[in-house]
Amino acid sequence: METQFEFSELEAERLHEALSLVREVFLEYEAPDYSDEGVDEFMRFINPEAIRKMLLNNIMHIWTCKDDGKIIGVLAGGKKERKNHIFLLFVNGQYHRRGIARRLFNMMTEHYNPREITVNSSPYAVEAYHRLGFADTDAEKTVNGLRFTPMKCVL
Repeated sequence: METQFEFSELEAERLHEALSLVREVFLEYEAPDYSDEGVDEFMRFINPEAIRKMLLNNIMHIWTCKDDGKIIGVLAGGKKERKNHIFLLFVNGQYHRRGIARRLFNMMTEHYNPREITVNSSPYAVEAYHRLGFADTDAEKTVNGLRFTPMKCVL
């Protein structure tokens, strides 16, 4: 029988758990594609206090997917340069290709009701974003050691 996943906005007291999942998945799937500078830059971005400040200032919202109470998926979205943007989208590797990223993405679109959403996709996630309906808007770039492909999804 298929597990019934629970999707919801992040409860503030579970921020550290959500960011631990992001860190673990990043280190397993994405860090190998980055320089030390890029890994350090990413780790600075997911600093709990910096994320908490963005949440409190309504710059960012976080949605989660839980399996039996454990956070297994995280999407952080919000405003970047006045555009709706995905900052983080991470799913535990044991749960890849089970529709979790799509459900989290749908929660973000229901919340913001945007015309379009942007993302700077890591090399690992490009195909996943293509499956969600995103198209590349430029060639891959590297900034502060982070490799990414700018993408956009028109809704």
